[in-house]
Amino acid sequence: MTLEILTSDSLATTRHGFFDRRGGASAGVFAGLNCGQGSSDQSEIVGINRARVADAMGVEESHLAGVHQIHSADVVEIAGPMADKPKADALVTKTPGIALSVLTADCQPVLFADVEAGVIGAAHAGWRGALDGVLDATVQAMVDLGATRENITAVIGPCISQSAYEVGPEFFEDFLANDSDFDRFFAQGTGDRLLFDLPGFGLSRLRGAGVGTAEWTRHCTFGDAERFFSYRRATHAKEADYGRLISAITL
Repeated sequence: MTLEILTSDSLATTRHGFFDRRGGASAGVFAGLNCGQGSSDQSEIVGINRARVADAMGVEESHLAGVHQIHSADVVEIAGPMADKPKADALVTKTPGIALSVLTADCQPVLFADVEAGVIGAAHAGWRGALDGVLDATVQAMVDLGATRENITAVIGPCISQSAYEVGPEFFEDFLANDSDFDRFFAQGTGDRLLFDLPGFGLSRLRGAGVGTAEWTRHCTFGDAERFFSYRRATHAKEADYGRLISAITL
Protein backbone atom coordinates (compact mmCIF):
# COMPACT_ATOMS: atom_id res chain seq x y z
CA MET A 1 0.00 0.00 0.00
CA THR A 2 1.21 3.50 -0.83
CA LEU A 3 2.20 5.80 2.01
CA GLU A 4 -0.31 8.50 2.85
CA ILE A 5 1.38 11.77 3.76
CA LEU A 6 -0.48 14.83 4.99
CA THR A 7 1.09 18.16 4.08
CA SER A 8 0.41 21.84 4.66
CA ASP A 9 0.33 24.54 2.00
CA SER A 10 2.00 26.82 4.53
CA LEU A 11 5.11 24.59 4.41
CA ALA A 12 4.93 23.97 0.66
CA THR A 13 8.45 25.30 0.04
CA THR A 14 9.89 22.52 2.20
CA ARG A 15 9.73 18.76 1.86
CA HIS A 16 7.65 17.69 4.84
CA GLY A 17 4.95 15.29 5.89
CA PHE A 18 2.72 14.12 8.68
CA PHE A 19 2.67 10.40 7.88
CA ASP A 20 -0.42 8.44 8.85
CA ARG A 21 -0.43 4.68 9.52
CA ARG A 22 -1.19 3.60 5.96
CA GLY A 23 1.44 1.98 3.76
CA GLY A 24 3.55 0.31 6.44
CA ALA A 25 4.72 -3.26 6.98
CA SER A 26 3.65 -3.77 10.61
CA ALA A 27 0.80 -6.07 11.69
CA GLY A 28 -1.57 -6.56 14.61
CA VAL A 29 -2.08 -3.54 16.87
CA PHE A 30 0.81 -1.91 14.98
CA ALA A 31 -0.78 -2.52 11.56
CA GLY A 32 0.63 -0.02 9.11
CA LEU A 33 3.49 2.44 9.33
CA ASN A 34 4.63 2.06 12.94
CA CYS A 35 7.88 4.01 13.26
CA GLY A 36 8.30 3.61 17.01
CA GLN A 37 11.64 1.98 17.76
CA GLY A 38 10.62 1.99 21.42
CA SER A 39 7.48 -0.06 20.76
CA SER A 40 7.30 -3.83 21.15
CA ASP A 41 6.88 -4.24 17.38
CA GLN A 42 9.55 -6.25 15.55
CA SER A 43 12.61 -4.02 15.16
CA GLU A 44 13.22 -5.27 11.61
CA ILE A 45 9.69 -4.27 10.59
CA VAL A 46 10.02 -0.85 12.21
CA GLY A 47 13.26 -0.47 10.26
CA ILE A 48 11.43 -1.19 7.02
CA ASN A 49 8.83 1.42 7.88
CA ARG A 50 11.43 4.04 8.70
CA ALA A 51 13.30 3.28 5.49
CA ARG A 52 10.10 3.99 3.56
CA VAL A 53 9.77 7.32 5.35
CA ALA A 54 13.40 8.26 4.60
CA ASP A 55 12.85 7.42 0.95
CA ALA A 56 9.70 9.55 0.83
CA MET A 57 11.63 12.42 2.41
CA GLY A 58 14.45 12.05 -0.10
CA VAL A 59 17.17 11.41 2.49
CA GLU A 60 19.37 8.51 3.49
CA GLU A 61 18.13 6.51 6.49
CA SER A 62 21.06 7.78 8.56
CA HIS A 63 19.89 11.33 7.84
CA LEU A 64 16.39 10.79 9.29
CA ALA A 65 17.11 12.40 12.65
CA GLY A 66 15.13 11.86 15.82
CA VAL A 67 15.47 12.11 19.59
CA HIS A 68 14.70 9.96 22.61
CA GLN A 69 11.50 11.73 23.62
CA ILE A 70 10.93 12.33 27.33
CA HIS A 71 8.06 14.91 27.48
CA SER A 72 10.50 17.73 28.21
CA ALA A 73 11.09 21.26 26.92
CA ASP A 74 14.59 20.34 25.73
CA VAL A 75 15.72 21.16 22.19
CA VAL A 76 18.83 19.92 20.39
CA GLU A 77 20.60 21.23 17.30
CA ILE A 78 21.30 18.60 14.65
CA ALA A 79 24.32 19.22 12.41
CA GLY A 80 24.61 15.76 10.86
CA PRO A 81 23.84 12.05 11.35
CA MET A 82 23.97 10.91 14.98
CA ALA A 83 25.05 7.55 16.36
CA ASP A 84 22.83 7.91 19.42
CA LYS A 85 19.61 9.77 20.06
CA PRO A 86 19.88 12.51 22.68
CA LYS A 87 17.10 12.86 25.26
CA ALA A 88 14.97 15.80 24.13
CA ASP A 89 11.63 16.60 22.55
CA ALA A 90 12.55 18.99 19.76
CA LEU A 91 15.20 19.35 17.07
CA VAL A 92 16.42 22.24 14.93
CA THR A 93 18.88 22.42 12.05
CA LYS A 94 20.20 24.61 9.28
CA THR A 95 21.98 21.69 7.60
CA PRO A 96 20.51 20.70 4.20
CA GLY A 97 19.90 17.00 3.68
CA ILE A 98 18.88 16.31 7.29
CA ALA A 99 15.25 15.36 7.91
CA LEU A 100 14.07 16.18 11.42
CA SER A 101 11.43 13.81 12.79
CA VAL A 102 9.26 13.28 15.86
CA LEU A 103 7.00 10.42 16.91
CA THR A 104 3.49 10.84 18.29
CA ALA A 105 0.33 8.91 19.14
CA ASP A 106 -2.04 11.69 20.38
CA CYS A 107 0.59 14.31 21.30
CA GLN A 108 1.19 17.19 18.92
CA PRO A 109 3.77 16.80 16.15
CA VAL A 110 4.83 20.33 15.18
CA LEU A 111 6.92 21.16 12.10
CA PHE A 112 8.62 24.56 11.78
CA ALA A 113 10.38 26.40 8.97
CA ASP A 114 11.94 29.76 8.21
CA VAL A 115 12.73 29.12 4.57
CA GLU A 116 14.40 32.50 4.07
CA ALA A 117 16.91 31.77 6.84
CA GLY A 118 17.23 28.08 5.93
CA VAL A 119 16.28 26.91 9.43
CA ILE A 120 13.79 24.15 10.29
CA GLY A 121 12.52 22.50 13.44
CA ALA A 122 10.35 19.67 14.71
CA ALA A 123 8.79 19.21 18.13
CA HIS A 124 6.91 16.57 20.09
CA ALA A 125 4.47 18.46 22.30
CA GLY A 126 2.18 16.60 24.63
CA TRP A 127 0.44 18.49 27.41
CA ARG A 128 3.46 18.39 29.69
CA GLY A 129 5.97 19.52 27.08
CA ALA A 130 3.66 22.25 25.80
CA LEU A 131 2.98 23.50 29.32
CA ASP A 132 6.69 23.49 30.16
CA GLY A 133 7.53 25.46 26.99
CA VAL A 134 8.88 23.08 24.35
CA LEU A 135 7.26 25.05 21.52
CA ASP A 136 8.61 28.37 22.80
CA ALA A 137 12.04 26.76 23.22
CA THR A 138 12.00 25.43 19.66
CA VAL A 139 11.27 28.88 18.27
CA GLN A 140 14.10 30.35 20.35
CA ALA A 141 16.51 27.64 19.17
CA MET A 142 15.61 28.47 15.57
CA VAL A 143 16.21 32.17 16.23
CA ASP A 144 19.60 31.27 17.68
CA LEU A 145 20.40 29.65 14.32
CA GLY A 146 19.43 32.78 12.39
CA ALA A 147 15.67 32.48 11.94
CA THR A 148 13.34 35.45 12.43
CA ARG A 149 10.24 34.88 14.54
CA GLU A 150 7.84 36.54 12.11
CA ASN A 151 9.22 34.43 9.25
CA ILE A 152 8.68 31.13 11.07
CA THR A 153 5.77 28.93 9.99
CA ALA A 154 4.64 26.29 12.49
CA VAL A 155 2.12 23.57 11.69
CA ILE A 156 0.59 21.18 14.22
CA GLY A 157 -0.20 17.80 12.70
CA PRO A 158 -2.67 15.08 13.71
CA CYS A 159 -3.19 14.93 17.47
CA ILE A 160 -5.98 14.28 19.94
CA SER A 161 -8.82 16.81 19.71
CA GLN A 162 -10.70 18.41 22.57
CA SER A 163 -13.82 16.26 22.20
CA ALA A 164 -11.72 13.13 22.90
CA TYR A 165 -9.33 14.47 25.55
CA GLU A 166 -11.07 13.93 28.87
CA VAL A 167 -9.08 14.90 31.96
CA GLY A 168 -9.60 15.16 35.72
CA PRO A 169 -9.65 18.16 38.06
CA GLU A 170 -5.99 17.67 39.08
CA PHE A 171 -4.94 18.14 35.44
CA PHE A 172 -7.01 21.34 35.27
CA GLU A 173 -5.43 22.64 38.47
CA ASP A 174 -1.93 22.05 37.08
CA PHE A 175 -2.69 24.44 34.24
CA LEU A 176 -4.35 27.07 36.39
CA ALA A 177 -1.36 27.01 38.73
CA ASN A 178 0.70 28.25 35.78
CA ASP A 179 -1.78 30.80 34.45
CA SER A 180 -5.41 31.35 35.45
CA ASP A 181 -6.19 32.33 31.83
CA PHE A 182 -5.49 28.74 30.77
CA ASP A 183 -9.03 27.85 31.85
CA ARG A 184 -10.14 28.87 28.35
CA PHE A 185 -8.64 25.65 26.98
CA PHE A 186 -11.05 23.50 28.99
CA ALA A 187 -14.72 22.63 28.45
CA GLN A 188 -17.04 20.89 30.88
CA GLY A 189 -17.36 17.14 30.45
CA THR A 190 -19.35 14.57 32.42
CA GLY A 191 -19.35 14.98 36.19
CA ASP A 192 -16.00 16.34 37.34
CA ARG A 193 -14.36 15.51 34.01
CA LEU A 194 -13.17 18.27 31.67
CA LEU A 195 -12.20 18.30 28.00
CA PHE A 196 -8.78 19.78 27.18
CA ASP A 197 -8.00 21.53 23.90
CA LEU A 198 -4.42 20.41 23.26
CA PRO A 199 -4.04 21.87 19.73
CA GLY A 200 -5.71 25.10 20.84
CA PHE A 201 -3.18 25.36 23.65
CA GLY A 202 -0.36 24.59 21.22
CA LEU A 203 -1.50 27.30 18.81
CA SER A 204 -1.67 29.79 21.67
CA ARG A 205 1.90 28.99 22.74
CA LEU A 206 3.17 29.30 19.17
CA ARG A 207 1.47 32.65 18.63
CA GLY A 208 2.74 33.83 21.99
CA ALA A 209 6.25 32.92 20.84
CA GLY A 210 5.80 35.31 17.91
CA VAL A 211 5.72 32.99 14.91
CA GLY A 212 4.35 34.49 11.71
CA THR A 213 2.06 31.57 10.88
CA ALA A 214 0.62 28.91 13.19
CA GLU A 215 -2.00 26.36 12.21
CA TRP A 216 -3.36 22.88 12.94
CA THR A 217 -4.21 20.35 10.22
CA ARG A 218 -7.41 19.57 12.19
CA HIS A 219 -6.98 15.79 12.17
CA CYS A 220 -7.89 13.92 15.38
CA THR A 221 -5.81 10.82 16.10
CA PHE A 222 -8.29 9.34 18.57
CA GLY A 223 -11.28 9.54 16.26
CA ASP A 224 -9.82 7.97 13.10
CA ALA A 225 -8.47 4.48 13.80
CA GLU A 226 -7.98 3.65 10.12
CA ARG A 227 -5.52 6.48 9.61
CA PHE A 228 -3.91 7.20 12.98
CA PHE A 229 -2.41 5.47 16.00
CA SER A 230 -3.70 6.67 19.36
CA TYR A 231 -2.29 5.97 22.81
CA ARG A 232 -5.58 6.83 24.48
CA ARG A 233 -7.66 4.70 22.13
CA ALA A 234 -5.30 1.75 22.64
CA THR A 235 -5.53 2.23 26.41
CA HIS A 236 -9.34 2.27 26.34
CA ALA A 237 -9.28 -0.92 24.26
CA LYS A 238 -6.83 -2.49 26.75
CA GLU A 239 -4.33 -3.23 23.99
CA ALA A 240 -0.82 -4.18 25.05
CA ASP A 241 0.90 -1.51 22.98
CA TYR A 242 0.31 1.03 20.21
CA GLY A 243 2.00 2.30 17.08
CA ARG A 244 3.76 5.62 16.69
CA LEU A 245 3.17 8.08 13.86
CA ILE A 246 6.10 9.95 12.35
CA SER A 247 6.25 13.54 11.14
CA ALA A 248 9.29 14.93 9.34
CA ILE A 249 10.68 18.00 7.57
CA THR A 250 13.79 18.74 5.53
CA LEU A 251 15.13 21.72 3.61
